[in-house]
Amino acid sequence: MKHDAPDGHDGDDSGDGEVAIRLRGIRKRYGQLTAVDGVDLDVRRGEILAVLGPNGAGKTTTVEICEGHRHRDEGEVTVLGADPAQATDGWRERVGIVLQTSLFTDELTVRETVDWFGSLYPRRRETEEVLDSVGLTAQAQAKARTLSGGQKRRLDVAIGVVGRPELLFLDEPTTGFDPEARRQFWGLIRRLREDGTTILLTTHYLDEAEALADRVAVLTCGRVLEVSTPATLGGRAGAPAIVRWRDGGILHEQQTTEPTALVAQLSARFDGEVPDLAVARPSLEDVYLQMIGEQHPTAVRSETAA
Repeated sequence: MKHDAPDGHDGDDSGDGEVAIRLRGIRKRYGQLTAVDGVDLDVRRGEILAVLGPNGAGKTTTVEICEGHRHRDEGEVTVLGADPAQATDGWRERVGIVLQTSLFTDELTVRETVDWFGSLYPRRRETEEVLDSVGLTAQAQAKARTLSGGQKRRLDVAIGVVGRPELLFLDEPTTGFDPEARRQFWGLIRRLREDGTTILLTTHYLDEAEALADRVAVLTCGRVLEVSTPATLGGRAGAPAIVRWRDGGILHEQQTTEPTALVAQLSARFDGEVPDLAVARPSLEDVYLQMIGEQHPTAVRSETAA
């Protein structure tokens, strides 16, 4: 199976100045359990990197080490040029964190909440700018407790970006969102990336990773299996296609590395339109489930059930 170059750059060594996060040989143990077992990973400045993996893969521990919220047992970590375990207030001002649990007070209004958190940062964004960017201008005077689930998540992001962070950690940001709210949220994340924000995203949604991420890192059993683009992960780009068509009421299916040639043959045979023609390559979910199943078969069942 394909893996990145050792420095996580897909062979592109652009230098430390282009790396927002660098992990080398990271290990974390809880008693007899090794939660993170020698993780090497780079996150480039200005990119969205999605971290995928089944429950218990070590995602949360790895991200918490990057945030400075958990100490590692071994290895080297550099985040925005510093060791987060020795982070200063100046370093924390450059980092935004959106946790699964909201940090705001229910009785404050949306504007009051953003104002208060913004007051903690010297380079803060203006409150109105932030509310507009997350789509909460109309709810500015509403108490936080009256917001819908999707609106509360937008307020979480507003808190995370009001300090104008260079690096933003997003932990399962769209859990509980309906499909429309998720896609609106994706638009917000893309705008942050366009503004130059580096984003480390953990998610269980494979379509979210494919829609947002420049690269994805797959973790299981505390190790990085592969870091690649969504289109090439697990050899996906070169995987055989499956061509399906109907002939005489019978549905046919053929696997081929040359789908265009096969479709041309079928078109000639049917003298035009091929009944119920469909061409499909493995989805990101297909290759992801195969990858984690090879390493940890029970993870396939848990992910599928999730």
